[in-house]
Order: sequence, then C-alpha cells, then structure tokens
Amino acid sequence: MNLSENPEWLTDYSKSYKKFEEIPQHVFDSINKDLKKIISDEPVVTVLIAAWNEEINILNCISSLSKTVCDYPLEIIVVNNNSKDRTQDTIDKLAVKGLFEQKQGCGPARQHGQLNAKGKYVLLADADCFYPSCWVQEMIRVLSKPDVVCVYGRYSFISEQGFPRWKLGLLETGKDIISEVRQINRPYYNAYGISMGYIRELGLKVGFINDNFWGDDGQLCLGLMKYGKIRQVRSNKARAWTGIRTLQRDGDTFTKVFMARINKERKRFLANFNSRLPEEGSYKKPS
Repeated sequence: MNLSENPEWLTDYSKSYKKFEEIPQHVFDSINKDLKKIISDEPVVTVLIAAWNEEINILNCISSLSKTVCDYPLEIIVVNNNSKDRTQDTIDKLAVKGLFEQKQGCGPARQHGQLNAKGKYVLLADADCFYPSCWVQEMIRVLSKPDVVCVYGRYSFISEQGFPRWKLGLLETGKDIISEVRQINRPYYNAYGISMGYIRELGLKVGFINDNFWGDDGQLCLGLMKYGKIRQVRSNKARAWTGIRTLQRDGDTFTKVFMARINKERKRFLANFNSRLPEEGSYKKPS
C-alpha cells in the first residue's frame, strides 16, 4: 500500500472527459483491442459490474480491467441499472457484455448479471473503481482453494485535495486491522462489491436481494457461509482503488471522516466477537 502518493498506474486510466460526447473513438478502439486479448466465449471467470449513471467512470473502470493479466479466460458483464445519463452508450461501444436492469438497486442488477454469467467464478467490481492487472489472478488464487466459497479483497482511496494519501493510508491501515477482527465471526461485514468473488453455482442458490438495499453484497456473503469458507485476499498489490465520495458521506474534511469512522467502529467492536449470526432479514451493512 502506497502511503505517499497515488500509484502511477492510475494515471493511465483516469480519463479527464466529463461526458460521453467528449470521448474520441480511438479511446474505445484502444480499450477494445486490449479487451479482445482477454475476453473468451468460454470464460472461467465473470467480472460483473452494476452501473448507474457512470458514463465516464465505467470507461475508466473497463480501461483498467482491459490490462488484466491472468491464467483464466474472462468475460466482463456490465449491467446498466436504469441510468439516466449516457452509460448505455458507453457500454455499447466497449467489447463487453451489456445488460439492462430497470429495477433500481445493486441487488437486482447483480442478480440479473449472475443469471446471465457463464463463468464458474464471479468477481464483483464497482463502476467507479480502478483495478490493477493482477486483481483477477489474486482473487481467484484464493477463491479456487478447497472449501472456499467467497472471498473479499482490500481497497484504497485515491487522494484529493484535503484528503492526502498519507492520511488515507493510515485510515486504510486501521480498516484492514478491523477487517481481521471481523473475519473471526463476521466476515460478511468485510464483503463489499468493490472487490468480492464467489462461486456462481452457490451464488445462484443464495441469490441477491431483489430490492434497492445497501448491503446486498454482504447479505450474499452471509448466505454463502453455510456452504463453505469466507476468506480475505490480503494481497496489497491487488487492491482496488476508488475515489473519496463514499468517505464524504461522513464529512467534508478528513478529520470529520476519521472521527465518524472511529465512533462507528467503537460501537460495534464487541459485537464482532458475538458468534451468533443475524437472523434472516435483519442484516444491516456497516457504512
């Protein structure tokens, strides 16, 4: 994990366009050239992305995934979750499988995606994130181990003004430590769609919540626990990278965000050691 600056490789995929009309055709051509090297009609792995109003972000995300280096044939599915911008136009110009889900929510979109997936394994990715070239390989390396049914990876935040990388790095270190504690009895609290994988056959048995519910990823992980082990992918080089907009729900400065996170984790710390699982329908995703 880089504590001083954002990784240099991010600059290759951070396109500065503000809207679909600004994207030149040669950008799509270049991305599609790389995608055709890794996309297969008989995939072992499906990378599944739900996208809502992400006409530029999905371009950047797919651009990073197009550089994937792994031993497994892939497919990439992007589900347009009833976007009101030109997300669909961006998807149509990329060499990925595009689907449309009218019902709002990641749960319905991901359920639609996994029903149409061909891969033995499904990796969930977020439309506004960037993925290093080793991400798929590292995730499947753990997911393919005996008795493992679901994995989750680590992620980092891209620094911006007021949120320097060294401060974000400290926050992420604390987050990783908390994840180790949760792994004891509450691994589903660590399972976020930003970097998560599971065996598709079992995912279909559990199913995503068919509602606009924040926490469909953790709920799926909870349901998978009865089939096998949940494991963390600790590889720092395989970290997904995302912007700070999720942090800004807790405040407009780093200090406010940090204190809000500390207070939340303090309140739920002891609950991490409770061996009792939440009852069906009572699960609530930590923010």
